[in-house]
Amino acid sequence: MENQSVKIHPQKDKIIIIMGATGTGKSRLSIDLATRFFPSEIINSDKIQLYRGLDITTNKIPFQDRLGVPHHLLGEFDSELGELTPLEYRSIASSTIDEILSRNKTPVIAGGSNSLIHALVSDRYDPDSDVFDEDDIEPLLLSANKLRYDCCFLWVDVALPVLYEYLLRRVDDMFDAGMLDELSEWFESETELGSLGERVGIKKAIGLPEFEEYFRGVGGNDSNDTMDTQIKMDLAIEAIKFNTCQLAKRQIGKIQRLRSAGWDLRRLNATEAFRAVLLSDSGMSSEAWEKKVVEPSVKIVKRFLEE
Repeated sequence: MENQSVKIHPQKDKIIIIMGATGTGKSRLSIDLATRFFPSEIINSDKIQLYRGLDITTNKIPFQDRLGVPHHLLGEFDSELGELTPLEYRSIASSTIDEILSRNKTPVIAGGSNSLIHALVSDRYDPDSDVFDEDDIEPLLLSANKLRYDCCFLWVDVALPVLYEYLLRRVDDMFDAGMLDELSEWFESETELGSLGERVGIKKAIGLPEFEEYFRGVGGNDSNDTMDTQIKMDLAIEAIKFNTCQLAKRQIGKIQRLRSAGWDLRRLNATEAFRAVLLSDSGMSSEAWEKKVVEPSVKIVKRFLEE
């Protein structure tokens, strides 16, 4: 009998990807997994958080809340040098994954920019193709079974009415934490006060265009000017809240599009945990978060890593 050569396919590297709309707790879950269950390092996949500055406005996880877990591609780039393309992100994040794996740790990709996630994991990425174009789902259908990593997708989901209410409160909390002062310093540092110019990199952050008119008009002493300034501030805050909710809706739409195309996204319903937050002033309900999000995530990831 003639010997037949057997083709052996190299095993793909395993990575964990935490997806979800803005404000759904992706960073918290990544820290929970990394500090309590699986030795991990975290790679940011939020396209605005890639850039330095405006930490409150862009809602970067504070250093003290990272609990010693290494974070990569978080506030590392200067948008004045140009905007990082999805193709460039693919290359840089891939190299970072290799480095993490070389340390025998699990790479965890966490962030809300689904275009970056798609660029990173697709086997054959076409930078000229918009896979989230509503009229053509074929590129996503083709890529669903052609990923260059062995991916465990965790989708942290919150019912939209609850998420919207939470996001409105979060914007207020961000201002309480000093967002207005941060924006003021940013506009003062610009060469042309209040002029955003071309919106690239961090200049796409929600908060900057909404407050441009406010900071252009600050400085008058007349009582009417003061009243106008307050009105502009209130309108800017309301615009931030509206645009944040719209962003969340778009992100969920893209995630649902990926799932309908065959991507194996494991949905974690965090609605109960967020509803508990809205009913109290004590922050995230540990009990609901553990039961509805952390525990099922651990089971999914453990099974994935042992396969």
